[in-house]
Amino acid sequence: MAVGKRIYLKRNMPDHDIMMQFKNIPASNTADCMGRSCAMNPRIHLVSSPKDQMMVGPAFTVKCRAGDNLALHAALNLCNEGDVLVVSNEEDNTRALMGEVMMAYLYLQKKVAGIILDGPIRDIDEIGKWDFPVYCTGTTPGGPYKEGPGEVNVPISCGGISVNPGDIILADPDGIIVIPRNDAATILEEAKKFQAADEAKLEKTRQGIINRGWVGKTLEEKGFEIVDDVYRN
Repeated sequence: MAVGKRIYLKRNMPDHDIMMQFKNIPASNTADCMGRSCAMNPRIHLVSSPKDQMMVGPAFTVKCRAGDNLALHAALNLCNEGDVLVVSNEEDNTRALMGEVMMAYLYLQKKVAGIILDGPIRDIDEIGKWDFPVYCTGTTPGGPYKEGPGEVNVPISCGGISVNPGDIILADPDGIIVIPRNDAATILEEAKKFQAADEAKLEKTRQGIINRGWVGKTLEEKGFEIVDDVYRN
C-alpha cells in the first residue's frame, strides 16, 4: 500500500440525528463537557460571512504536504453534500491552499457544510463575503504546488487536535471543536445539561442574584493568600 499516497473512499459515519443536535449547542458548552481539550488552535479562525452561525458535519479529512494541494483537489472530487473538509498542511503558512475557483466548487457544486484549513487561502476579497463557512489561518497571494504526496480520509492533526474521518466537527464564531464519533451520544447528553445550567447562570446574572461564593472557597482550597495591603518593593 502506498503510504503517503492513499485515498480512502469510505468512512465510518456518525449518527446523523445525534450529529445535527449539536448544532443547537454553542461549541464552548460542548467543549467544556470534553475536558476542555478538543478545540483547535485559534490561529484557525472564521474568515467568511455565513448567515448560520453554527456549522456541523462529518469530517472529510485531507492530509496535505506543506504548501501542496494535490490531495485537496482529489478531496474536492470525492466529498459529499454536508461534509466538513478538514485539511492538515504541516502548519505551513507560506502558500495558499485554495482560492476562489476551488472554493466556489465546494460551495456551489458540492454543497459541503464548510471547510477548515490549517493554512492560508487567497481571494479573500470575494470569499470573505460568502454565506459559506471558511476557517483558515489567514491569507497570502502565494499559490500551492500540485505534486503530492498526500492522503484522503486518514487520521490527521489540524489546529493541534486529532481528527479521524467521520468525527463530528462543530464550529461557530468562537472557533472549532472536534467530537469523536464513538463518544458523540454521551457527549451530547452532557452538553445539553451543561447548556441548560449555563443559561440558568446567565439569567441569574441578569437578575443580580448570581452566587459567586465558590470563588473564595476555591482560592482557599488552592492555597491562595489574600493580603489586605499594598505590594511593597
